[in-house]
Amino acid sequence: MILEEGLQSPTRIRQAAEIIARGGIVAFPTETVYGLGANAFNPLAVARIFDVKKRPYFDPLIVHIAHPADLDKIVLDIPPEAGKLMGRFWPGPLTLVLPKRQEVPDLVTAGLPTVAVRMPSHAVALELIELAGCPVAAPSANPFGYLSPTTAQHVREQLGNEVDLILDGGPCAVGVESTILSFSGKRPRLLRPGGVSLEEIESIIGKVETAPVKTQRPSAPGMLARHYAPRTPIVLDWRDKDLHSHEGKKIGLLAFQEPVNCLAFDHVEVLSKKGDFREAAANLFAAIRRLDAANLDMILAEAVPEVGLGRAIMDRLRRASHKEESDS
Repeated sequence: MILEEGLQSPTRIRQAAEIIARGGIVAFPTETVYGLGANAFNPLAVARIFDVKKRPYFDPLIVHIAHPADLDKIVLDIPPEAGKLMGRFWPGPLTLVLPKRQEVPDLVTAGLPTVAVRMPSHAVALELIELAGCPVAAPSANPFGYLSPTTAQHVREQLGNEVDLILDGGPCAVGVESTILSFSGKRPRLLRPGGVSLEEIESIIGKVETAPVKTQRPSAPGMLARHYAPRTPIVLDWRDKDLHSHEGKKIGLLAFQEPVNCLAFDHVEVLSKKGDFREAAANLFAAIRRLDAANLDMILAEAVPEVGLGRAIMDRLRRASHKEESDS
C-alpha cells in the first residue's frame, strides 16, 4: 500500500529489506533514478543483478549506504577533499570512487581496486538500506544500456517479474543519475556529470580534472559511449533547414523549452517551458520514454547549455544518440 506522501508503508519496506538480507534483489526509489539492489557483500545476489539487467561484468556498480559511518565497511581511506564533499552533498546525488577494502567482492567493482559509493537522499532508500543491515549494490533498474527508470511503473514495464519486489516511492526528484567523482588519481576527476553540478563541486574543493581518461574498461557506471538509449534513434546534431530531408518520416522533437515551430513534428516533448535545468533533468528520461512509445522514425533532440545540470543532460543525450561502429 502506498501512503499519501508517495512513500511505501513501513511493512513493505521491511519486507524488501528482508528480501535483500536473504540474498534477493529489490527495485527501489532514489532521488536520481530507481535502483536494482542487492547485498553488496553477497556475490551470488550481485550476480543476479548482472543477469537480470544483462549487464556486462566489466561495468562496476555503485554501493549505497545509509550512514557515512558505513564507509568503514567498504573503503580503506577517505581523502580530506572527499570528506568535505560528503559533508556538503551527502545524502544526495554524488558518488565518490575511493580505494576499496578487500572484503568488497570483486564482482561489485569489476575487479578494480576502487569502489563507487554514495548515500542517497530518498527516505525510502535510506530506510531500506538501514533495515537490510548491509550496504546495497545497485545500478539503475532497467535492461543494460536502455533508459533509466524514474517511476516504479517504468521498472515494471522493463523488468516485470524478474525482480523480487518493487518499492514505489513516486517519481524521482532529480531524474538523472548521480555525479561520479574519482579519487583514484593525484587529483579528483569527474567521471560522470549528474545531479550535483561541476560548479558546485569546484566551489568546495577547487578545480577538478574533467578530461576523459582513455581506458579499455569503465572505471565507473555510465561511462560507455552508448548508454541510456531508447529503441527509436535519437539525432542530436541537426538544423531546421535539414528537416526537408526527412520528409515522409514520423519525427519527434525533444525540446529544452517551448519550441517556436511544432508543426514539423509528429510528437513534441518539452523538458521545461521556463528553461529550468532541474525541471528539465527530472523530466528527461520520462520524456524520451514517451517519444520512444510514439511509433516514430526518429527523435530530434535540442542541445541545452552545458552549465550546471545542463552538462549532465547533454552527457545523457550524447550517449543515447551515439552510434556504434557496427551501426553505421
